[in-house]
Amino acid sequence: MSIGIQVSVSNALHTHWKTRGLLLFLFSFLFLFSSFGARAQQNGSSPVSSLTLDQIVTRLEQNNAKRAAALEQFESKRIYRMEYHGFFRDGSAEMVVRARFTAPNSKQFTIVSQTGSSFVIDHVFKRLLESEQQATENLGGIAVTRQNYNFEIAGFENTPQGPCYVLTLSPKTRNKYLYRGKIWVDAKDFAVIRIAGEPGRSPSMWVTKTDFEHTYQKVADFWLPSENHTVSLVRLGGRSTLSIEYQDYKILKAYPLHGIENAQIMPIPN
Repeated sequence: MSIGIQVSVSNALHTHWKTRGLLLFLFSFLFLFSSFGARAQQNGSSPVSSLTLDQIVTRLEQNNAKRAAALEQFESKRIYRMEYHGFFRDGSAEMVVRARFTAPNSKQFTIVSQTGSSFVIDHVFKRLLESEQQATENLGGIAVTRQNYNFEIAGFENTPQGPCYVLTLSPKTRNKYLYRGKIWVDAKDFAVIRIAGEPGRSPSMWVTKTDFEHTYQKVADFWLPSENHTVSLVRLGGRSTLSIEYQDYKILKAYPLHGIENAQIMPIPN
């Protein structure tokens, strides 16, 4: 991902792809993967696997809204890593960031360390942080709801995290932050614990295919991002791999979930 390429055509291609196609995809599909809430109290009862699609989505929307309304402030550490292997040159970078979210839409980032390609750090990682701050104001437009997505039931699975409904979803609009793929919904507390898919629309003419997987971890009463892994294939043989690890969560301020009623539907920011 170096910018020290002497051939002008190569420079133009690399710059266009990195600053447009890659940045658009990376931000769009990392920002929207916010957590969807808390795991319910365990009562020993078996989950009901015969709920209708409407019942599953309704409970998901309601519980997401309550968890988002209950979480006022939290902080975490993120480790961004990126590797690029391509026709022109290979490159990699890593950046460690402390992040703090304060409801309703304030985010603060502090860079702890950075190593590797300065281009990736300045034009990918830092641009991701800047774009994330700007887009926090439109959380409702990217929520996993019937307003934004079409849903279908794909199955019911017993996962290491517990029984889950598996739903396929496709975007209803061409919003660049939406995606198509599968979500795994915890059958007891109706929180999304895993997402696997691809962009709802192509992020750039230079990106031929992109796949991602995002997982979540339980922190106190909330499900928050655990890890993101994204692979993009680029024309002329390039391959980009981006990962983000979310660590050291601290819930600084939150309200009891049982006291939250009629909350507005939106995801919890990552």
